[in-house]
Amino acid sequence: MKKQTAGRDQLGAFAPKFAELNDDILFGEVWSREEQLSPRDRSLITCSSLLTQGVPQLEAHMKIAKQNGVTKEEMVELITHLAFYTGWPKAWSAFALAKEIFGE
Repeated sequence: MKKQTAGRDQLGAFAPKFAELNDDILFGEVWSREEQLSPRDRSLITCSSLLTQGVPQLEAHMKIAKQNGVTKEEMVELITHLAFYTGWPKAWSAFALAKEIFGE
């Protein structure tokens, strides 16, 4: 798995401990546990959670999901399924991101 540096790149000087936890613990230790869950499965779970929260991190994680092998069809199904649980407006917003990231 590629080493994550987004925390240090974006917040290293401002919030160094948070940046360290993001890069070393969340991505370095949790995401690297590939025997427990594949990066693809972690991406599906993470995108699901972020979609339900309606937070901007969904965009970055959709890009990671694509890199981890999640297909356009799988992302469309994920959003469609969650629309009924999380709300129609969040699904519409997620579809706009998915179209941009996965193409039409």
